[in-house]
Amino acid sequence: MSRFTTVPCAMWLALACSVPAAAADYVLPATPGTVAWGYYSGQSKPVLTVHSGDTVRMQTLSTCGSPQQMQERGVAAADIPPYTQPIYDEVKDRGPGGHILTGPVSIAEAEPGDVLEVHIEKVDIDANFACNAFGLNRGFLPMEYPYSRWKIVPLDRQHMMARFAPGIDIPLRPFFGSMGVAPAGGKIDSAPPFSHAGNMDNKELVAGTTLYIPVAVKGALFEAGDGHAAQGNGEVDITALETYLTGTFRFVVRKDRHLVWPRAETPDYYITMGFSPDLKQATEHALRDMIEFLQTEKHLSRDDAYMLASVAVDLDITQLVDGNVGVHALCPKKIFTKAAR
Repeated sequence: MSRFTTVPCAMWLALACSVPAAAADYVLPATPGTVAWGYYSGQSKPVLTVHSGDTVRMQTLSTCGSPQQMQERGVAAADIPPYTQPIYDEVKDRGPGGHILTGPVSIAEAEPGDVLEVHIEKVDIDANFACNAFGLNRGFLPMEYPYSRWKIVPLDRQHMMARFAPGIDIPLRPFFGSMGVAPAGGKIDSAPPFSHAGNMDNKELVAGTTLYIPVAVKGALFEAGDGHAAQGNGEVDITALETYLTGTFRFVVRKDRHLVWPRAETPDYYITMGFSPDLKQATEHALRDMIEFLQTEKHLSRDDAYMLASVAVDLDITQLVDGNVGVHALCPKKIFTKAAR
């Protein structure tokens, strides 16, 4: 893939609360100067500033390691995107986490207390392979697998299938494991998800989804990375089908909404999320936020919202392996009649 250049495609006019009259399109390559290695930070300098309503096409790296490591594990040098090596050579500010995130992107109108509405318009797979791995003292069953293993999985992008093993083909549903904004204050580890979103590993967040994130700092400072070609709920060995992705995101600043936890909307579901070191607490966060959503957005009483959550909402384990575990509640849209809408 050729290098991108960061160039605006149009001039913009900003509005106070929503989209500008003329939105702009940008492309943001993954380069040593446009990535944050292992952290979100409210003190980061943005690598790109856009306006509410603008669209950014962001190129990201996988978590499969350096080009040398990938070649040692069987990846052909020609299959490794060429922008990988300069980042491993030149980026020295690393950690405390391990994800190589592209950004941060500042959305000029965003202020603390706002909500950043992220329209995930497109997700493209940029490589013909994915990796999966587990390691010593990592994953959900660390004492049952006290060693490390790597697996390179060919991706058939034409047929959108991962050839996991003879007789085992996995449909590809690419999404970003990590999409988030900066917390107030300094660096935090890219691994644990929380109210800033971040490393949610939520496989529902594919193209066509809208993500809502509470804003904590001026500009929001959005980052994305940790590309997944597919994943099971739980992500139990600590990795998915890790690969290279490019995402197209449209950002809208919402000053009429105020959230504590991230939410999402797909064509079929309303989604609330909770994160905590404790699975019960994460479940409580997701459930309480779903009840709040049903009260404020669907105008149910508190009691009816609790009852509807019990009879129609699914609570799924998002992931179990990132310090803070994740739970997401899925409320099907189809249960709401035209009159209710």
